[in-house]
Amino acid sequence: MPQKTTRRTFIKNSTLAGMAGMGFWVGGCSAPATRTWSPNEKLNIGGIGCGGKGKSDIANSASENIVALCDVDDLRASETYEAFPKARRYHDYRVMLEKEKLDAVIVSTPDHMHAPIAYMAMKMGLHVYLQKPMTHTIAEARLLRETATDMGIVTQMGNQGTGYPKFREAVEIVQSGVLGPVREVHVWTNRPIWPQGFDVRAPEPTPVPGTLKWDLWLGVAPSRPFAQEAYAPFNWRGWVDFGTGALGDMACHTANLPFKALNLGYPTYAAAEHSGFNGETFPTACKIHFKFPKRGKNTPAVDFYWYDGGFMPPASATGGREVTNRGALIIGDNATFFAPGDYGFGWRGADNELWPEENFADYKPPAPTLPRVGAEEDGLNQHIEWIQACKGQGPTPMSNFDYAGFLTETMLLGNLAVRATAPIQWDGPGMRVLNCSEAQKWVGKEYRKGWEWQEKG
Repeated sequence: MPQKTTRRTFIKNSTLAGMAGMGFWVGGCSAPATRTWSPNEKLNIGGIGCGGKGKSDIANSASENIVALCDVDDLRASETYEAFPKARRYHDYRVMLEKEKLDAVIVSTPDHMHAPIAYMAMKMGLHVYLQKPMTHTIAEARLLRETATDMGIVTQMGNQGTGYPKFREAVEIVQSGVLGPVREVHVWTNRPIWPQGFDVRAPEPTPVPGTLKWDLWLGVAPSRPFAQEAYAPFNWRGWVDFGTGALGDMACHTANLPFKALNLGYPTYAAAEHSGFNGETFPTACKIHFKFPKRGKNTPAVDFYWYDGGFMPPASATGGREVTNRGALIIGDNATFFAPGDYGFGWRGADNELWPEENFADYKPPAPTLPRVGAEEDGLNQHIEWIQACKGQGPTPMSNFDYAGFLTETMLLGNLAVRATAPIQWDGPGMRVLNCSEAQKWVGKEYRKGWEWQEKG
């Protein structure tokens, strides 16, 4: 069983030294009261981060009352503001959460602000839809997972492929046992598609646009001058202070199928081979090897390989077959499952494949065992699932924080291995690096002065 992350152990593990100072966190709330929703009642939802992915996340929840919108960049948020003209607007999410009477929030900000916003909302008893990766650090993922359970709220991480019927069918195929015991997994992506791994020079500061609240954009991250196009609105993903690189961007999608289907849990080892890490931006290319222990009689230990920046699985894994530039291979003793896309199933006309092909010419998937939301491969499905669950009218969302927290912790352990000078021996339940004391400090992070965590009440 995982070790319970008390506030004291969270401070210790995440090195949030400033948490005793003035803060903005809301505490002392109980879990949301149980209530019955009529079919015609709508949630009052606040959107935090309204441009980019936030635009579609909020639009996909437009069946409900979008009553408040928050963004630090008025230009970036302008289309969402126009789509919901009656929604009250804010720049500071803390002000919005304090003032508005909400049932739920959608959080689609850069990675470094996921945990502060979601934690405050959950402590106020609000249901949360949070974009992937769930958090910026392992310690934050553990805290959010446990807080969601303690508060009894409905959560969903935004790896939207989880809601697609074909993803759930793929999980059922793997879990049917047709592959035999699985000992090896390969997952790869065509990311990064933004700058990272470059020689670090402080970008030339430029004036902050009048539409952008730069200090609020930085939030808990260390202060630095604004530089046009260096960070906002898109290139933040490559910077360690703000993003989680290619692994954080895509692994919650592409690694989702094997992680879910094999019930992998905590890895015990992570080692990284990469193009070079400068401490400020993630490498241009990485290969990461995770080891997962045996989980039962018919679930042997698994070697799990991640590739980005042009690294690809070896011919020994693909059998010499040509594969797409992103996908997953789940290799069993009897057969291999190939998912040729980002989301654990076929993409752009391609179908999942079972190898050797001649053994599966007449193969039919097993009878469904997982609930389906919608009949098509539609990003709307995951939001519908979350909204229904918030109203007590459907099952627990599949990518809820109890599951997504494990997935996120594992992927972020890969970034820990990138930053370390040696392979990581990992105690998952204890959230401890066993062999590299230097790496332990990166399990969490220190928040900027003025943004420290303190629970009121």
